[in-house]
Amino acid sequence: MTHEADFAQLIRTVSDFPKPGIQFRDITTLLKDAVGFHAVIDSLAAAYRNRRVDKVAAIESRGLIVGAALAYALRAGFVPIRKAGKLPAENFGQDYELEYGSDRLEIHRDGITAGEQVLLVDDLIATGGTALAALALIGMARGVVIGCAFVIDLKDLGGRVRIERLGHAVLALCELPGH
Repeated sequence: MTHEADFAQLIRTVSDFPKPGIQFRDITTLLKDAVGFHAVIDSLAAAYRNRRVDKVAAIESRGLIVGAALAYALRAGFVPIRKAGKLPAENFGQDYELEYGSDRLEIHRDGITAGEQVLLVDDLIATGGTALAALALIGMARGVVIGCAFVIDLKDLGGRVRIERLGHAVLALCELPGH
């Protein structure tokens, strides 16, 4: 199982969540499938195995699951990017807009050292608001982003294009409609 269609078949769509009109792409069905979950991590790791990756920075919440497993596979450190108020130590914060509202992300100030090579990971890219906020946080820490990796690209929503316009390479294992 390494084909885009195979990954997409293991992702559940929940209509009208968290609000009417949203087609929520739920990767918990992919994560519970041992073969599928291994294939996701193996596919992402293969794409970055020959690159220097000092830290994998992953976005709450499902991105943390994928990111931690990927950091392990790449023998890299792991840095969680969390919603406001979840980190206990001094942090950087960044407000952002997302497909269905607004929020704030934070990262520990000591999570990334200046010049470290950082791979940003999340379960999906939609409008790009969350990822752009995370990239800003990595920038505040003076990390060097070597790429952005996602399980799903909701292509219709344009997030990938927004990130690529900033000069960041984007990898997504599958594409699904945005709505």
